[in-house]
Amino acid sequence: MSDGGESPTAPTGDRTTAEDRPSPADRRSPEGWPVELCGVTESVVTTLGPNDLWNVAALGLHPPETPSDADSADGTTPSDPTDSAAEPPVTARTWGNTRTRRNFHRQGGGYVQFVRDPVDFVDATLSIFEVEQPVLDSADAWVAVEAEQVDSGVSGATRWEEWELTPRDGAVERETVPTVNRGFNSVVEATVAASRLGVDAYDQTELQNRLAYFEDVGRTCGDDRVRAAFDRLRDHLAE
Repeated sequence: MSDGGESPTAPTGDRTTAEDRPSPADRRSPEGWPVELCGVTESVVTTLGPNDLWNVAALGLHPPETPSDADSADGTTPSDPTDSAAEPPVTARTWGNTRTRRNFHRQGGGYVQFVRDPVDFVDATLSIFEVEQPVLDSADAWVAVEAEQVDSGVSGATRWEEWELTPRDGAVERETVPTVNRGFNSVVEATVAASRLGVDAYDQTELQNRLAYFEDVGRTCGDDRVRAAFDRLRDHLAE
C-alpha cells in the first residue's frame, strides 16, 4: 500500500474512491493548478522526510466544490458566478499513519505531481519510494503545495485526515495529447486492489480476483513498461 505499507488497516493508501465524497460534474482547472480536475484525480506526492529524502506516495485529489454543488447540498439558491469569494481549495485525504501524513505535519506541504509512468506509480503506491529531488523525471506537471489539515475521522479501523492543498508554485514539464490506455488504467486499478490486501474490511478473495483480472488486462493491452509495472507489483506483494 502507499507509503511502504506502514498502516495495515489503510484501505487504499492515501487515495479515496469517488463514493467517498461528492464531486462536481464539470471539469475545470482550479486556480494555480496546471491540470483539469474532476471526481478523484490520481497523483503522486513527494514530501520531505527527516532523512532529507523525498518520500513518493500516491495521493487522490478532490476538486473544489462549485457554488452550485454547495448550494444544492444545503438547498439554497445557486450563488452568483461573479461572486469574488476565493475559490475553495483542492483537498486530499491521508489514511493511517503514513509518511505523507507525518511529513505534511512536519513540513507543511510537498510537491503534487502528475505522472504516466506505470512503474513509478506502482512504486509510489506499494513501496517505500524515496528520491533525492522533489520532482520526478516522469512528472508531466507538478505543483508545490502547502498542506493544512482541516478534518479527521475514522473509517472502519483506519484514521483519516483531510488536507486543503494550496498551490504556491508549479510547472508543466511536457505536454501530450491524452489517450485512453487500458494498460496504464489497469495498473491504477490493480494498485487499489493490491493496497487493500490484508485489510479485514475487504473480501480478500474478491481482491485477488480483481488483481488477477487487471493484471491480465495490463499484460495483454499494455506495453513493456506496463508489464514491468506488474512485475514490480508482484515483487512488492511478495516482500
